[in-house]
Amino acid sequence: MIWAMSCDAFVDLPYSFIISCVKHPHLTVYSERHLCEALLAWFAANLESVRQTSGFEDVLVNKFDQMNMTKSEYTNILEEIRVDLLPLWFIMGKCRCSYFSVIAKHGVCNIFGLMKKLTKDSNFLKLADDWSYSRIRLTEYSKKLDLSGCPQMTSVAVLLSLFHESDGPLMLNAMRNTNIELEYSNWLSHFPILSFKAMAEVDITKCSQLDVGIVLEYFKKSFPFLTTIRMAYFLDFETNKFCDLLSNSTVCEVDLTVDISPLLSSNVSVLYCESESRSMQNRYFSMPSRRRPRPTLSHISKLTLEGRTDFSDSELSDIAECCNSLIYLNIRGCLSVTDIGIANLILRCVKLHSIIASDTSFGRSSISALCSRGQGTANIPLMEVDTEHLKLSDINLQLLHIGGCKGVCETSLEDLLSKEHKLKSLCLRGTCLVDQALYRFPGSTLEMLDVSNTMISRDALMHTVVRNSGLTHLVASGCRNLCLHRSKNSEDNLSPPNLSENFFIKLGKECQLEKLTIGWGFSDLSVNEIAPALISLKALTVGLGGSLGPEGLKQLCILCPLLESLSITFQQVISDVVIMNLLVTLRKLQALSVCYCIGDLSPLFLNCKASYLRKLKLERVTPWMTNDDLALLTQNCANLMELSLVGCTRLDVDAQQIISSGWPGLVSLHLEDCGLVTADGVDNLFDCKAMENLLLRHNGCGIRRNFIIHAASKLPMLRSLSLDWCDASEGDLNLPNFSDRYSLSNVKIARCKLRKCSLDFHNKSAPERPVHKETLVLVWNSTSLQKTVVKERIT
Repeated sequence: MIWAMSCDAFVDLPYSFIISCVKHPHLTVYSERHLCEALLAWFAANLESVRQTSGFEDVLVNKFDQMNMTKSEYTNILEEIRVDLLPLWFIMGKCRCSYFSVIAKHGVCNIFGLMKKLTKDSNFLKLADDWSYSRIRLTEYSKKLDLSGCPQMTSVAVLLSLFHESDGPLMLNAMRNTNIELEYSNWLSHFPILSFKAMAEVDITKCSQLDVGIVLEYFKKSFPFLTTIRMAYFLDFETNKFCDLLSNSTVCEVDLTVDISPLLSSNVSVLYCESESRSMQNRYFSMPSRRRPRPTLSHISKLTLEGRTDFSDSELSDIAECCNSLIYLNIRGCLSVTDIGIANLILRCVKLHSIIASDTSFGRSSISALCSRGQGTANIPLMEVDTEHLKLSDINLQLLHIGGCKGVCETSLEDLLSKEHKLKSLCLRGTCLVDQALYRFPGSTLEMLDVSNTMISRDALMHTVVRNSGLTHLVASGCRNLCLHRSKNSEDNLSPPNLSENFFIKLGKECQLEKLTIGWGFSDLSVNEIAPALISLKALTVGLGGSLGPEGLKQLCILCPLLESLSITFQQVISDVVIMNLLVTLRKLQALSVCYCIGDLSPLFLNCKASYLRKLKLERVTPWMTNDDLALLTQNCANLMELSLVGCTRLDVDAQQIISSGWPGLVSLHLEDCGLVTADGVDNLFDCKAMENLLLRHNGCGIRRNFIIHAASKLPMLRSLSLDWCDASEGDLNLPNFSDRYSLSNVKIARCKLRKCSLDFHNKSAPERPVHKETLVLVWNSTSLQKTVVKERIT
């Protein structure tokens, strides 16, 4: 279906052909969403042009005649879509679609009706006479199954889809009448489950109702050649069980990502911290381990454990022992693993060539391990390194991300870079990177480079760019020394002699960029100098230190026709004409962020229609925005999924209704200093049922004491919530624990204190204003709840 949609002739296919395909038993789709998108695209192309003509009804009838269909048949084909299988964010976003709104709203009611019936340990309440409407489309040709974003998906719905169509109702009745315990897998051998040998990839990300342990047993039996499984954001899944669940299978790629903790130890000042352990339930994946004395060998070669704070050195040791084929490891944000644990794994996994370890304890020992692969342990300074299982390797790194790792020192980093000449992707964000390290880096194959928030100079960065002409992603924001040709610490004898002094001209000649994040040293003039490199640019971020004005932004509209994401922050001048020109010209633009800029923005730019936008940030640039302006924005940017408004002080409580009715499919909403939006509670925002990230701060003192728990119960996909005690109507907020957190991963509550402006310090009558004092942060993982109070303001 995806391939069909990509063909220009797809929208010209006759109705009879479309309906025969949809009803064909061998219709093969990755997900029900792809089928729905295809049908809606077909209708949009065939009927939207008719809506623009006079005599709409007459022309529409003629159009139906041309397509050889009656007026009622066009809705009948849409009823073939199994709405219960659509991702919640997708179906919520289609509630305003003229062709699909009635079906979408009915589907939302069905989904939430089903979810209300589901109990914690029993999820097979679907009646036998309508189970086929929830049957997943699987055929002998299916290669990929995508169920991501479906919190209504249950283990029984998956199981019934693996039976023959005629056996489903019988099996469902048997389950209901005999109360079969799904928690045990040995009964699976007694049922005729179908085998789909072509199935290679499964995605069950954000399917919170699924029991992962049970479902993995289904997949192991029904998908014998499964190679990839993505199950991100299952916070209750114990990572130390994954070797048991996937041992002796064909699975080689696993994704267990959860949200990165907002508490990165290097960035916060902790005032108080306590941890509360979880009393484990008797679920399949929390039962006593059936592990043998040694972990069984696994075929896993690509493993993603991003954000798993419950993951420690013992699990790393198990991975090193059972995953001999490991080539890619992502442990970003795994705060419980140590430098020694990472070093041991590096030494024992001889095929490992891609490491993402940003925001971890990756440090001197890990770097020494990388430098010593193939040379023994002579250069490893710490005795704790496990030499018993050491294996030598001569494999060069291709990907290394160690951004935010404060344990990396200048000397060790310089030594590492001097040895890794085959790197394709390198992230050194916020490390002790200096010019000498880049000058000694011999690589010429870089495609991605992140040196943000480091002390490198323009000359050192230019030296690296010249050697790596295949560079497509460059991130260099926060580098103050880019205004200098050479940093104060650089050694003259390391500087190459014949480099042009203009960095951006050189970058324009050498590279074809797809992503650029820059700040200091970037100006309107730089846009012209770098122009040849921007033809294929898809994402541009200009931050602090940059001075991109109207002329530069005007040039971007000409130079970057493929631009999909644009973020401008702390820029000197911005205007209606500039923004309108961007929205009219850049038809592929999906994300626009305008934050803390100076200029004369007015409601005029809101008249620009930009239905292609999916993400919009307007922070401290639209203080004049009223409810009417917001309503106009919902009409012209109708397909937003993420919205952030800061400093819109003229909004009031009615703005909630405007937002929830205008953008029912929102997954992220940030409202701060927005007048009186929450002065009378937050009930209307609960209509955005697919919300995953919600920030409400300083919008009116109307948030009730039980709001956090109530929001978590009403919004099944809500994972991150940020509030402020200033908005609590009763002066306090009830905090959730494990039993009532639902899908929440973290909660952040800021506290303010009253203080006079420094200019009015000696004026006793001057008013006191709230300023930030501290933030309470709650972070859950599979085993514990961490409660921390920090000085910093965390969003």
